[in-house]
Amino acid sequence: MPNDDAAAAEDARLAEELAAGAVDSLPAGALAHKLGVARRERRQLRVKLGIDPTAPDIHLGHAVVLAKLRQFQDAGHRVVLIVGDYTARVGDPSGRSTLRPMLSAAEIDANAATFQAQALKILDPDPQRLEVRHNGEWLEMATAELLQLLRTTTVAQLLERDDFAKRFAGGEPISVLELLYPLLQGYDSVAIHADVELGGTDQKFNLLLGRDIQRAYGQAEQAIITMPILVGVDGSLKMSKSLGNQIGVTDEPQEMYGKTMAIPDEAMPQFYRLLLGREQPALGAGPGERSPRDAKRELARELVAWLHSPADAQAAERHFDRVFVQRGVPEEIEEARFRCAEGSVHLPALIAHEFGISRSEARRVIDQGGVTLGEHTVAAGAHDVPCAQADGQILKVGRRRFRRLRAE
Repeated sequence: MPNDDAAAAEDARLAEELAAGAVDSLPAGALAHKLGVARRERRQLRVKLGIDPTAPDIHLGHAVVLAKLRQFQDAGHRVVLIVGDYTARVGDPSGRSTLRPMLSAAEIDANAATFQAQALKILDPDPQRLEVRHNGEWLEMATAELLQLLRTTTVAQLLERDDFAKRFAGGEPISVLELLYPLLQGYDSVAIHADVELGGTDQKFNLLLGRDIQRAYGQAEQAIITMPILVGVDGSLKMSKSLGNQIGVTDEPQEMYGKTMAIPDEAMPQFYRLLLGREQPALGAGPGERSPRDAKRELARELVAWLHSPADAQAAERHFDRVFVQRGVPEEIEEARFRCAEGSVHLPALIAHEFGISRSEARRVIDQGGVTLGEHTVAAGAHDVPCAQADGQILKVGRRRFRRLRAE
């Protein structure tokens, strides 16, 4: 009996550690119970995360949940990463007030390959602790199987979802396909026998519905953990590529460091807590306290070291100091070669090619005074520059993008 009590206490301690930083760990005591069952059965927990590859890149908002998954791996459990190649065709309506546009099969496949590679910057790739599945494996089901799934849930249940309820009350369209999405996500838990499922707070309804669907199929119901939604570098809105306020997990070290330094002071505690797993240092001028700028530099260094390397973090900090503190230029600048067309170079085309933005966006940056050539700001409307004036000069776009121009 004493040994059983000690084991149960250890299960409760580990459950508390694994749920640290979460918004919800439901039902109460379920995670500790799951850990106890796994211990007695001498097996790993199967910890599920499903992500639809609706975009090619992942950012630090995704990293919050991925880092929590890594904690489960480090505790000896097995993460099942579900790439939603099938559910991406439907489109998750969570947090949406309108229908989500459909992606092509080619876009989904390309995004899925990219996403998996990026997730492995955070997750342990050991096959004993990571299983990667695509839900197209089981969701390409026969009509009889689909009807069995549909019987598990009522329309009234689905309309309890906050986003569905608001759209229904407002007379806005809700497609049957969207109503199907939570059921498909729940069936993922059935297909892989999930013990635990993680997601953001916007996924709480879907995760709880997964428990109902598992029960309908005679399976033990999963415990769920929801993680907070990370704000973007603007400090207010959810981090999102569509809002342009993201820090990508594959951003270059200098870019990652610079974007982190742009985070508002009031948003720093959330970044420390959710990404570094600790509280922000006390700010002030007293003993043991730090200035907001020093705390932000520490955050930037640790994020770059985590997703790249400590050496990259040091180099990124030196670059930042040189360019933004000392107002100099980087020690190393990539060259951009251009061909003269009628004696001039069209800057919007050159900028678009070098930095992966559209020509219209490049024209806008120029016209807003965000481009310099050598020591001079490019004037609004000056989109074509004489080759002799551009050759050998340093082109600066925004605050962190540089190229040395060379005519061919």
